[in-house]
This record gives sequence, C-alpha cells and structure tokens, in this order.
Amino acid sequence: MTGETDLDHLISQMRPMLDPEPYVFCTFAEKTVAELAACEPVGLFAETEGMSAILPVEKARELGLAEAEWFRRITLTVHSSLEAVGLTAAVSTALARAGIPANVVAAFFHDHVFVPAPQAEEALRLLTCLSEEGAGEPGQN
Repeated sequence: MTGETDLDHLISQMRPMLDPEPYVFCTFAEKTVAELAACEPVGLFAETEGMSAILPVEKARELGLAEAEWFRRITLTVHSSLEAVGLTAAVSTALARAGIPANVVAAFFHDHVFVPAPQAEEALRLLTCLSEEGAGEPGQN
C-alpha cells in the first residue's frame, strides 16, 4: 500500500484545498453506474437502496435535484494511505467542535471532506489551522 500512514505527518502536511464547485448528494434507485457516468459524478457508491452519487450542482439541476443541500469539497492534498489511522477522526473532530458536519470520502490518493456550502470557508480555516498546528487541537498550541 502506498501513501503516508504517520498521523502527525498526515496532519501537518494535509494542506486542505477548497474546490470552488458546489456538489449535491443524490440517490437513484433505478440508475446504473453507466447511466450516472454522464452526470460527471465525483463520487459513486452502491448501497442497498440504490446508487448514491455526489454530483456537481449543474448536473444535479439538469436532473431536477439542485434544490437539495449544497456541499463544498475540501481535499486534503497529502497522499494518505488507505491503511492510515486517525486522520478522519482528527478532521471530523476539529469540524464537529465548530458544529460543522463532515462527510468524508477516502479515495486512493487523498481524503475529501464535503461540508455544507455556507460553512465551507470556516471549515477550510479550521483545517488549515489544524495542519499548521500539527496533531494538536486547533487554537490550543
């Protein structure tokens, strides 16, 4: 497995980056991966109830779904291993303390944190502080 596993290194090097694009979480009971590919999802997950998709707002709007809550993606640009322990917990804890929901998606190279669009700038600030301060609690070092 490639990627970093040391938690202190992951946090100090995560360099959170805010995607300017808003996204919508959707579910489709009848659509297949092939059908959803045309919607340019940034994430797909097969669940018992159907396909869950994370779609750009414009693509969701074309499907009549853009009225759902909008999220912004913050990418933790450090190459984290899928076997790393504690990064998701550290990030979600820092955001939870500020009352910001965190929907974390771990991909092969990076972790991506989806937060409600109105709280995205604050979430980015908190995660940047966490990275600058290392594994300690933001504002406590």
